[in-house]
Amino acid sequence: MDAAATTLLLSSEDVPPVHEFNAAGRSPFLLTCDHYGRLIPRVLGDLGLPESELVRHIAWDIGIAGVAEALSKHLDAHLIVQRYSRLVIDCNRPPDVASSIPRISEATTISGNEGISREAAEMRRAQVFDPYHRRIDEIIDQRGSAGMPTVLVSLHSFTPVYAGIARPWHIGTLYHRDTHLPPLLLKLLRAEGDLVVGDNEPYAVSDETDYTIPVHGEARGLMNTGIEIRQDLIGDPAGEKAWAERLARILGEIEPMLRAQQLLSA
Repeated sequence: MDAAATTLLLSSEDVPPVHEFNAAGRSPFLLTCDHYGRLIPRVLGDLGLPESELVRHIAWDIGIAGVAEALSKHLDAHLIVQRYSRLVIDCNRPPDVASSIPRISEATTISGNEGISREAAEMRRAQVFDPYHRRIDEIIDQRGSAGMPTVLVSLHSFTPVYAGIARPWHIGTLYHRDTHLPPLLLKLLRAEGDLVVGDNEPYAVSDETDYTIPVHGEARGLMNTGIEIRQDLIGDPAGEKAWAERLARILGEIEPMLRAQQLLSA
């Protein structure tokens, strides 16, 4: 069923797109998770896909939800997440690019997105994408008004193999314009000794391919980084727990470094 045929994409039976954890957290790190969930609004059915496709990376970032929630607790950090599948609308893509509402993801045709009307696409943006990014903006504004520093950390996961090519990295630091946080994160990750660390691998941040970091981090002058963890390392609760603990320790070491450089201010 085309969402344009209804007055609302999300009904009273659908959950809100935005969910928050530890909203009173005092950490300077503000955590976001664009691809936290894989829900699909009831009116869109299954987007024409079998369940076997809807549990794959094309629908969400496998494992990152558990890491993000645990990391939020460890750091006492506010976490803002988006619960709908990236196949409904990708909340880390500029809304005007083709991959915002994908017709094909990897080699899979998303039949529920084929021939989508402009009105239906705008409805997805208005009811899923916009509330999430509006909330991130509101929280950053509130923190600034309260004199709380904000360092934006956008959490993601990536597939071990893409287009038949194995990816060797365990974790990657993603960035574009920030010259403060990413070098520290890279240095400490590499000092672990047991990790293959990507420097803007497997992805690099750009204004054309990303939204959260360019808009909420760079455009607002906040220190920021994206973090990508390989999915096979966080595919179970033990992996999620171990990586949350590791990142909490490393980010916990970075915070006093930033304070010593007088880089943490509201």
